Amino acid sequence: MKNKILLVVAVLLLFSCTENTNSIKVKNIVELNKAIENAVAGDEIVLANGVWKDVKINFYGLGTEEKPITLRAETPGNVFVEGQSYLQLGGEYLIVDGLYFKNGYTPISGVIRYMIGKDSVANNSKVTNTVIEDFTQPNRLATDQWIEFYGKQNKLEYCYISGKSNDGETLRVYLSGNEHINNHHQIVNNYFGPRPRKGGPRAETMRVGASETSFAPSFTNVSNNYFEACNGEVEIISNKTNFNSFNNNIFYKCEGSLVLRHGDYATLDGNIFIGGDESEFYGGIRVVNSGNLIVNNYFYKINGAEFRTPLAVMNGIFNAGLNRYKQVTDGVIAYNTWVDCKSPIQIGVGQNIASADVLPASEIRDLPPIRTIIANNIIYNTVVDEKPLINHSSMDGILFQNNLIDNNGKEYSEYNALQSTSIKMKKVNEWLYAPNDAENKTLNEVYLGYDFGKIQLDIFGTSRKEKNSVGAICNLAEAEIFKIDKKKYGPNWFNTDKKAAKPKTLIASSKEGDLAKKISQAANGDFIELNDALYTVNTSIAINKKITLQSKNKAQIVFTGGNDSIAFKMHPKGTLKLENLVLKGEKGKIAFAPLKENMGMAYNVFVENSVIEDFDFVLKATKGSFADELNFKTTTIKNCLNGIVLAADDKGDYNAEFVTFEQCEFVNVQKNVIHFFRDGYDESTIGGYLVVKNSSFMGCGKAEKSGVLVKSRGIINFKLFGNTFKNNPIKNIAILWGEKNNHYKDNTVINSGIIKVEEQQKLKILY
Repeated sequence: MKNKILLVVAVLLLFSCTENTNSIKVKNIVELNKAIENAVAGDEIVLANGVWKDVKINFYGLGTEEKPITLRAETPGNVFVEGQSYLQLGGEYLIVDGLYFKNGYTPISGVIRYMIGKDSVANNSKVTNTVIEDFTQPNRLATDQWIEFYGKQNKLEYCYISGKSNDGETLRVYLSGNEHINNHHQIVNNYFGPRPRKGGPRAETMRVGASETSFAPSFTNVSNNYFEACNGEVEIISNKTNFNSFNNNIFYKCEGSLVLRHGDYATLDGNIFIGGDESEFYGGIRVVNSGNLIVNNYFYKINGAEFRTPLAVMNGIFNAGLNRYKQVTDGVIAYNTWVDCKSPIQIGVGQNIASADVLPASEIRDLPPIRTIIANNIIYNTVVDEKPLINHSSMDGILFQNNLIDNNGKEYSEYNALQSTSIKMKKVNEWLYAPNDAENKTLNEVYLGYDFGKIQLDIFGTSRKEKNSVGAICNLAEAEIFKIDKKKYGPNWFNTDKKAAKPKTLIASSKEGDLAKKISQAANGDFIELNDALYTVNTSIAINKKITLQSKNKAQIVFTGGNDSIAFKMHPKGTLKLENLVLKGEKGKIAFAPLKENMGMAYNVFVENSVIEDFDFVLKATKGSFADELNFKTTTIKNCLNGIVLAADDKGDYNAEFVTFEQCEFVNVQKNVIHFFRDGYDESTIGGYLVVKNSSFMGCGKAEKSGVLVKSRGIINFKLFGNTFKNNPIKNIAILWGEKNNHYKDNTVINSGIIKVEEQQKLKILY
């Protein structure tokens, strides 16, 4: 009888809820606007499946906690918001569910914004189960944010966000006004997919606050998110307000760091940073400011240096301005584990006293960290690390206690900060190592500092009260059952695994127009085989996908286009590979160049075992364009007026990330042989990267007015190794930036000037 009564009550409740919900399906923006205007608490607005193009959605309503107003897709993932579109929320208790933003960009500052205009703020509202993918501006230098948080108690959950390539953060929390502070926003269970390298600053995946609001309390919670290949710049997350939490996030092969840039009293608990040997730029945690708690974090093969160090504790600036670096004070860094990381702990990062002659006093970072505890941490290496701890400044203000290092059998005693020991570790999976050493007393001898009792759990939730030990992991059994389930992050309807189609090989004949036709017909990743001896091309060929042109008999492509025309015109996302070819031009022609505008995404050029000759420019960048990689190998560049010119931007932005010349020959290139330029003093931009290795330069630079053969001003990473310079009529082969990562060795110089080193270069201040 009791069960029957419960069933009747449940049915009545369900009927009651159904009666109180007004669900209206809308098919266009006019119907949508009308539905929003008439919506009351408990209503549900359903967007019909299909493409919603060029829609400006201002979703305003006054729901309640019990009866929110919902705007949802008819079928999650089948409502496509495209073109010049955006969504703004204003009011109380709103829910947005199941939308898919793609094939477009926002015409205003944000794609999804928790405020309408300047007045109507959203509170207690959430966006869930939604995707924003490649919804990036056509112009890389145009600024927007994809998600803008305002108001209080708002949430972003189970969303997938990926592909932003233009200027501006992917997500930003604003605190400009009392209605936005103490906000307690929730950013949880999201999948932040790849953010490509931008080639300059202002490309964080997330920013909480700003310099001008860095003293404000925020209480934003960023937890249980997955970050993959977030490589936009050196900061993945930039914390710039107070009392924020960054817990239980996974950072998978991200070329940046979680940075406590401004603001105090942040908590970083239980985060996992997974790197690898394929990149030297994977980052960890960078610490600035006061009162930060950094506990239970795990780092695997994080090999970044300086600002991307696994743990970078910064130096500060005396009387630092709002936008500069304040001294690290009163921090706690405890119960963390570093496995096979490169120089995992670095103190005084950013110390730049040597630059006092070229920088104003307001830029000199000479204040070391003080009143900070580093305790109960583990460093474990399967390969010896010669410098597991680096001191750039002074460590007198840091208390080191019970920090253990197993350096693959090699004792480490420098600074008396780490205790060498032997730790039995079990390899649980390809990246996770956990202590399996119950008899090791040193693991159980933890330092209990002030308030350490509040650190109650380890990284996997084991109570530290019952069983406490050094490092992030207390319980091997919990580590053994832990698995990263990517399905826990982002929408359940969206597949984050992109499977590329198997490439095909197409044969292009020398018949007029056939090469361009085959490239047009090819799918992304396909190969084009050139079997004839000579191909004449008289119009530019567009490269808007990944294409490889190859030949077994060194086929010749002769470009005969009009004056100032481009043989291969690089479009956004275009990747061109030339293998075993001869590319021949003539006066007034350019071999490779990006579009003059709307280069919102990067392009790539790879040339191997080929010859490029007789062009005015081998490659000429345009303002706002960006190449992720330009790689020339075993290639001859000869009889060209200009070589590779990457000097269209300034003030911190630059036109390529990785530029490599290996086993190449440069013969009679008259000027701008290699001109890779970046201007502007910006210590948080760690690029570009120029490698010139085992190459030769003969008779180059005859028309070079600067007197420099390889121009690299402002480029932070430059390796000039094993090259031969012969009979080049110039004053300087290169001018290296000694204070940065510029190095040269094993070069042979014959009648070609000198390699000069400038320890300090004076550049424009960006701030």
